[in-house]
Amino acid sequence: MPHLSDFDSLVQQIRSCTLCERKLTHNANPLFQVHPNAKTLIAGHAPGKKAHQSGIPFDDPSGQRLRQWMGISSEQFYNPKLVTILPMGFCYPGTGKQGDLPPRPECEPAWRSSLLSHLQGIKITIVLGRFAQDYHFNHRGSLTELVLDWQSHWPRLVPLPHPSPRNNRWLKNNPWFETDLIPQLQTKIANILTHHIR
Repeated sequence: MPHLSDFDSLVQQIRSCTLCERKLTHNANPLFQVHPNAKTLIAGHAPGKKAHQSGIPFDDPSGQRLRQWMGISSEQFYNPKLVTILPMGFCYPGTGKQGDLPPRPECEPAWRSSLLSHLQGIKITIVLGRFAQDYHFNHRGSLTELVLDWQSHWPRLVPLPHPSPRNNRWLKNNPWFETDLIPQLQTKIANILTHHIR
C-alpha cells in the first residue's frame, strides 16, 4: 500500500468520522471537497438534506444559484483542484422549526482547522451564511452591513448571503448585490481559474 501523505491521511480520517453521530438525527456522512492546490474556497453552513442523501455538496437549488453567482460550470465547481468546499459542519445536522439546525461544533476544532492549514494557495474565500461569517469575520452587525462592506475584505474574503431560496426577499430588497458585487466576483474567479489552468 502506498504511503499516505499527512494531508491524505487527514482526509481519510475525516471521511470516516463519527464524532457526533449520536447527536445527529441522521447517520454521519461527512461531505466536503478539498485539494491542497485549490485556489478557491467555499465556506458554508453544513450539508443540506438533499446533499446528505446524494453525497454531493450543494446538490440543490442553493448550489445552482451559487454556481451562477460564481460564473462557473458544474464541472468546474466539482473539480476539487479548482474549488474546495469546507462547511463549518461536515455532516447534515438535521432540521429544526426554522430550517436546518446549526452545524455541529465538533468539526471545526477536530478537523476543519487542520484542513485549512494545508490550504496555502487559496486566493479567494466565499463565506456563506451566519455561522461561517461569524468564524471568518470579526463582525457583529447584520448580514446586509457585512455584505455592503465587501470591498473592505476583497478579494481574500467575500461575504455572501446564503444562496438558498429562503433569501429571495433579501436579494429583491438589495439589488446592488447582483449588479455591483456579483460581476466583480465572476471576473475574479475567472481570472483565478484561468491562471490556475495554465
